[in-house]
Amino acid sequence: MISSLSDRRFLITGGTGSFGQTMVRRLLDAGASEVRVLSRDESKQDAMRHRIRDDRVRYYVGDVRDYDSVAKASRDTEFVFHAAALKQVPSCEFFPLEALRTNVLGSANVVDACERNGVEALVLLSTDKAVYPVNAMGMTKALMEKVAQAHARNNPAARTRVCCVRYGNVMYSRGSVIPLFIDQIRKGTPLTVTEPTMTRFLMSLEESVDLVEHAFRHGQPGDIFIRKADACTIGDLATALCNLFGVPVKMNVLGIRHGEKLYETLASREDLSRAEDFGEFLRVPVDSRDLNYALYFDEGSVDRGTQDFNSHNTRRLVVPEIESLLLNLPEVRAHLDAVAA
Repeated sequence: MISSLSDRRFLITGGTGSFGQTMVRRLLDAGASEVRVLSRDESKQDAMRHRIRDDRVRYYVGDVRDYDSVAKASRDTEFVFHAAALKQVPSCEFFPLEALRTNVLGSANVVDACERNGVEALVLLSTDKAVYPVNAMGMTKALMEKVAQAHARNNPAARTRVCCVRYGNVMYSRGSVIPLFIDQIRKGTPLTVTEPTMTRFLMSLEESVDLVEHAFRHGQPGDIFIRKADACTIGDLATALCNLFGVPVKMNVLGIRHGEKLYETLASREDLSRAEDFGEFLRVPVDSRDLNYALYFDEGSVDRGTQDFNSHNTRRLVVPEIESLLLNLPEVRAHLDAVAA
C-alpha cells in the first residue's frame, strides 16, 4: 500500500502523451523526488521540457519494444506507469503486427524489467476496446491485460505488484474526436460523424489520473480497476459543441468504420461476475484458479452475471449536461475565448 507519493521515484512510459503530461504534473505537485519520461519522440520530449521546466523530470529516449531501453529507464525507480501504446484504431488495423510488438511484447518488456529491477508497483493502462474486441488495437490491449494477469498468477512471490486500469474515451486527449470537431467548427466545415447514435464513455484526463493513482494505492497483483463513467451519443456530443460555439449543427455522416462498434464495454458479464464494487470504481481480481483444465469438468464456474457495463446501458448524458462537461475542459474554454476575441 502506498501511503505517500512524496520523495518517490517514478517512471512513465509514453510520458509525452496527454495522460503522461497530466500525471507528471500531478506527481511533481505531490512532491515526487524524480519523474522519468520514456518515449521515442525527442521532439515531444524537448517541447515538454520547455513547458514543465523542472529538474526533477528526466527524459529517456527509447522504445518499450527494446527491453534494454525499459530496463535502463526503470532502474532505481519505485513506481511505473505504462502508458506507451499504439492507440489509433485505423493504424492498428493496417499494421496489426506493429500493434502486437508495442502493445503486447512491449508491455511484457515493461513487466519483466520492473520485476528484474525490483520496482514496487506497476500499473498498465488499458481501454474499453479490450472488452469483446473487434479491432487489432483492442485485441492487443486485451492481451496486454493477460500479460499482467499471467505475471500475477505465475509469480505469487513477485517483487513487483502488477495491475491494470481500464477506461473509456479521455476527453480532448491526443487523437480524440473533440479536438477534431472543434477544428471543423472553426473552419466552418460539417462535422464528420461516423454514426450519430454511436455511444462512448466520457472521462476527463484528471479522472483517468485519479483511477491510476487509486490502482497504485489499492491494487493487488493481477487486478483490473475500472472507473464507472457516463456516456453520450456522438450525435449529441457534436450538437453540444456546435451549441457552445454558436453555429448550426451540420454533420457529414460517414457510417461505422472498420474496427468500430456501436457501443463500447468497460466491464463484461464475466468481469462483473467476480468484481467488487467500490462506488466510483470496480475492482476485477485475477482469476487465480488452477489452470489444470481437467478440474473444470467438476469445478468450473457457471456464474456469468446478467449483462455487461457498456456505453449503451450506463447513464446517458443529454446535450445540456455534455455542454457543462465540455466547459470544464481548459482546452475547450481556450478555443471559446479565442473565438470570442
